[in-house]
Amino acid sequence: MSTLLQKELKVNRILASNIRQAKALDDVARIKILQSLYHNELSAEQIVDELHKTGYKKAITTIRHHLEVLKNAGLVEIVKMEEARGAVMKYYGTSVKLLGYEIPPNFDSDYSKTITDASIKIEKIIKSIAQKNLSKIKKKNSENHNESYYDQYVLLEIVNRAVTKIFENNNSSYLMMPPKKSKPVSKNY
Repeated sequence: MSTLLQKELKVNRILASNIRQAKALDDVARIKILQSLYHNELSAEQIVDELHKTGYKKAITTIRHHLEVLKNAGLVEIVKMEEARGAVMKYYGTSVKLLGYEIPPNFDSDYSKTITDASIKIEKIIKSIAQKNLSKIKKKNSENHNESYYDQYVLLEIVNRAVTKIFENNNSSYLMMPPKKSKPVSKNY
């Protein structure tokens, strides 16, 4: 027998999700709903209108079903309820920012040095977080999961939420900031 193809794969990213979330995201309508709810509080009717604007036409009952799936997966929640014309109007929101872009083909080669440099710095941060939270993480793992990668999941979730907090608080201003200019050195003679 001869080998026709052999390729070594290295893990280069971790996708943190659970089965309910993965199933919930397995539908274009639900992804569009999540994207519509980013920084918005919308009722089911308003979501239908938003989706119609993008050419995606679904009935209100279908959208309500999708909202229930997303809610059960922990991806959306009811953020406000109002009484309107004798009925209760529910408004939904999300704490998830869904980035669904394709990675460019040369991403690894274009950013390899940046990835290496960043990983060295981030490793120090993660070690510090792990040391400060080790007993808490181990306790939760033994209580609920007893899985070998649970500690990585918790640490990744902490870092993910910290990075999200930074980006959300700064509104992606990192890309708009001009490079720092060095100050001229004044010489006193």
